[in-house]
Amino acid sequence: MFDMSLARRLLVRQHFLSDCFVRAASNAARLKYDVVVVGGGHAGTEAAAAAARTGAETLLITQKIQTIGALSCNPSLGGVGKGQLVREVDALDGLMGRAGDRAGIHFSILNRSKGPAVWGPRAQIDRGCYREFIQSELLNMPRLTVIEGSVEDLLLSAADPEQPGKHKVTGVRMANGGGEILSGSIILTTGTFLSGSLFMGQTTSPGGRMGDPPSCAGLSHCLREVLGLKVGRLRTGTPPRLVKDTVDFSLTELHLPDSKPVPFSFVNKHTQCKPEEQLPCHLTYTTPGVDKVVRESLNVNSHIHQDTRGPRYCPSIESRVLRFPGRQHQVWLEPEGLTSDLVYPQGLSMTMPPELQLRLLREIPALRRVEIRMAGYGVQYDFVCPTQLFPWLQMKNVQGLFLAGQINGTTGYEEAAAQGLWAGVNAGRIALSLPPMSLSRTESYIGVLIDDLVGRGVTEPYRMFTSRAEFRTALRPDNADLRLTPRGFEEVGCVSWQRYQEAVRVSRGLGEALSALQSITLSSFQWREKLGHFSISETKSTLISGKEVLQYKDVSFDLLASAFPDILSPYLEFSERLKIEAVYQPHCEKQRQEMERMRKEESLALPQDIDYFSLPVSLSDEVREILDRARPSTLGAATRLPGITPAAIIHLLRFVTKVGVTTGEAAYMQVRGPKPDCWRGASVHERDREKATVVQS
Repeated sequence: MFDMSLARRLLVRQHFLSDCFVRAASNAARLKYDVVVVGGGHAGTEAAAAAARTGAETLLITQKIQTIGALSCNPSLGGVGKGQLVREVDALDGLMGRAGDRAGIHFSILNRSKGPAVWGPRAQIDRGCYREFIQSELLNMPRLTVIEGSVEDLLLSAADPEQPGKHKVTGVRMANGGGEILSGSIILTTGTFLSGSLFMGQTTSPGGRMGDPPSCAGLSHCLREVLGLKVGRLRTGTPPRLVKDTVDFSLTELHLPDSKPVPFSFVNKHTQCKPEEQLPCHLTYTTPGVDKVVRESLNVNSHIHQDTRGPRYCPSIESRVLRFPGRQHQVWLEPEGLTSDLVYPQGLSMTMPPELQLRLLREIPALRRVEIRMAGYGVQYDFVCPTQLFPWLQMKNVQGLFLAGQINGTTGYEEAAAQGLWAGVNAGRIALSLPPMSLSRTESYIGVLIDDLVGRGVTEPYRMFTSRAEFRTALRPDNADLRLTPRGFEEVGCVSWQRYQEAVRVSRGLGEALSALQSITLSSFQWREKLGHFSISETKSTLISGKEVLQYKDVSFDLLASAFPDILSPYLEFSERLKIEAVYQPHCEKQRQEMERMRKEESLALPQDIDYFSLPVSLSDEVREILDRARPSTLGAATRLPGITPAAIIHLLRFVTKVGVTTGEAAYMQVRGPKPDCWRGASVHERDREKATVVQS
């Protein structure tokens, strides 16, 4: 069980720290920080922690310290696609995975009937415990200061002419006379609070979450009017919270957690919650009575009539009924904590008046006598079109300004955390005069997420799925540490030495185990003698290695280790990972050539100042307009733009190859800024001499 006395002590300590930080805000306002993060949600907490881990002196500004790490909507983490993001955030030493292991109360692996590449680690979360863990980590993190307050405006100056961009941020101005805080790297993680409005029935009020005010109007004005950013409007919603004792669970389907919880974090062998202490979830369904209430309430539900786009993959019950009339819809009743008296009805997000919400709920047999603790509501908020971002999440026309989370048009805790981490890493690196870094979609789901956002933009809240990743057999949840932790330590600088050493140990152990398996070669007859009956062809005349045998469905590493204990027993701790590696290795080998092609395309940079309308290559007017509007950073990003033809990519490739524009030029532009005359008119030899000068300097 959780240590409740420790939780109470932590809560008291946080209240004390909150008062201290409020009093210290005026002092902080007179200081300069390497990085300032605005917003304490999932993007903001990961951004602040990541920036601090890179060595940057970081300030996190949040409206309320007590809401840092709050799970504003569903009490869960992970899932199909989302679980991969949690694992990758953890592999880069982020907070979310460890917080999930600490606060999880119901662990399960989704999609187990399919291959491990698309498994979805997921957990129901104790809201209070999760929030306490995140706050404890941040309030005790070196190089990180946390204060309460609201940012009213951005401080701007003339852009550095040797850097791309029209403006440059130099800090933030606090609301209510809080002063100015100077910084060359600002990360906005405003979530649903940027010009946020709450909807319930026909009532509208300003805010980004019930009980909290929206961000200051001055910040929205600065983004729209001063910086001239393309800003849109999105919406989302949340269901009512139900009193647990008023739910008749005997009329629902019981769904138990996995008997052996699998942690999110690679540094944890076990979850905090013991297997026998986990709580179940329950499943029920809507009835025709639910459809009737939805239709009768449309005239008093202003949110559902708005043109603003909502999440396609997590729609409100009103949207579901209108889109699929007469259909029965699932409703998951999820626990909100080990000691919580509330239930979260997943699938019943709604924005009708509270009295009609209660009437709708009571149309479901298990909820005939249900009581509502907090009514559901809708939220509308501003987002910035993410095609205006570089792949390292800095604005293209504003030097030093980074965006992460729902402000970029995404939905979900996991997507926000992934962006926050990468924005924090790069804001910290730039503040420390280090070059920014990008993640390829060939190496991570985070790379897929960011590439989709900056390359294609969004027309609705973006959610991660495994189907978005072309190379998902290589980007599995089990190998995120092998893919990202070494780079996070050796190149990025956001991973601790201890985590890096563990990743190296695991990588070495897996490599040695696979070599040991490869060294064991027997005929099919000998294998059947060793292992007993299994589905290996008797007609196979060649010798078969242990690694090939491990690919068979009914063969486990434990079985092979029992047959060859001297060779394989030292690697039993990697048993499940070795099975997955053996199964997917042939698939990954087939994909390797395609991955190398994509990496090559991504290494060919397209200058941001290029004039596509006068480019001396054969491109249609439509293609030129798409390229001019999207401004892809690389040839690889251009290939993924809707409307770009294969022929257009070939012509672009010839142009890029001819003029020699590679990632070397991209680095040049980051140091010296775009040079239209140099890159358009000078010869290759002249450009090479200029690049050599940059390298020498």
